[in-house]
Amino acid sequence: QVQLVESGGGLVQAGGSLRLSCAASGRTFSSYAVGWFRQAPGKEREFVAAISGYGGNTYYADSVKGRFTISRGNAKNTVYLQMNSLNPEESAVYYCAADPRGRWYSTTLGTYDYWGQGTQVTISS
Repeated sequence: QVQLVESGGGLVQAGGSLRLSCAASGRTFSSYAVGWFRQAPGKEREFVAAISGYGGNTYYADSVKGRFTISRGNAKNTVYLQMNSLNPEESAVYYCAADPRGRWYSTTLGTYDYWGQGTQVTISS
């Protein structure tokens, strides 16, 4: 069993940056693929970025390429999402999720077995 806890959300001005963290329990977490998703009010949850176990591969939604960076911490039990050049349309609750089968290339919600509670990101104009 893996438990995920997101942090780092908050209020930032348009064009600003935030770094989200996803901290996990469980000894095998380092081998899991981890994805970040976001959900704005009234919209479906959407894929943002994913990273493979041990961090060798990453995958991004087209809308965030070049601005967001997903990475794994040295201790491998934390995954980060560095978000730069944020715009108000990206205000949402951001969730991290983990897949024990390591399918880092998947953008599908159902791929991921474990989810955090989410962290609110608000970008003001």
